[in-house]
Amino acid sequence: RRERQRFVDKNGRCNVQHGNLGGESSRYLSDFFTTLVDLKWRWNLLIFLLTYTVAWLVMASLWWGIAYLRGDLQQAHGDAYSPCVANVYNFPSAFLFFVETEATIGYGYRYITDKCPEGIILFLFQSILGSIVDAFLIGCMFIKMSQPKKRAETLMFSRAAVISQRDAKLCLMFRVGNLRNSHMSRQTPEGEFLPLDQCELDVGFGTGADQLFLVSPLTICHEINSESPFFCLSQRSLRSEQFEIVVILEGIVETTGMTCQARTSYTEDEVLWGHRFLPVMSLEDGFFRVDYSQFHATFEVPTPPYSVKE
Repeated sequence: RRERQRFVDKNGRCNVQHGNLGGESSRYLSDFFTTLVDLKWRWNLLIFLLTYTVAWLVMASLWWGIAYLRGDLQQAHGDAYSPCVANVYNFPSAFLFFVETEATIGYGYRYITDKCPEGIILFLFQSILGSIVDAFLIGCMFIKMSQPKKRAETLMFSRAAVISQRDAKLCLMFRVGNLRNSHMSRQTPEGEFLPLDQCELDVGFGTGADQLFLVSPLTICHEINSESPFFCLSQRSLRSEQFEIVVILEGIVETTGMTCQARTSYTEDEVLWGHRFLPVMSLEDGFFRVDYSQFHATFEVPTPPYSVKE
């Protein structure tokens, strides 16, 4: 069967694009900090470098402008003449003075004299502006580096889900593994078509079975009963149904303590009736071994072709 359009891709990316925003695109600028954090790393680094480069050049130009207007560039900086900034003769020396001041290096060769009130005001403005720029950009980079998005790449979901019996009950199951040490379509009785109608699948919320200790691959089980949206699903009707099971795994990264979310989805073509996952864990000399080469493998088991309702 031809693979149909998915709402959530297998890698967890939502297959939705926003278009024709018009004037609403300005909302991204109203929350510029979050927009900057959500950008890709290459754009973050480019903005980081450009912001500091432009700010340094502008402030160095202001210091050079003060020296130029006062005539300090043409005068000898001796005991008989008191410049605004000692030993600033051209733009490179003005730039070095700014960098020494901003980075609090203070070599002592270039310094502001008490005969320059405009230089004192510019120095105060530079200190305030530098603190704001540092707090904004460094805070943005820190938050972006601490985001656990890449942690989801070491979580693995099985390529297919299976339906078979477990403890004499028909269950929908899929497998999730850790590599590191619900949207459904339906038609209402009135004839209204709901393309993205959501229905929750119970995977043990009431009993605590959804709280996973994800050290080895686990099989998540949804019992198909009278409260399940698959109550009327049979092996025959599975061929004509259209649905998409969206799986959201959310947990805390142990190393950083931050929340991480991983997503995937299963369409009706990826649900195998009468199959079970192959075991991947074996006991060896002093430890348990997990064979990920069999992670996606399934095998057929005797399963009634009827729905739970039938």
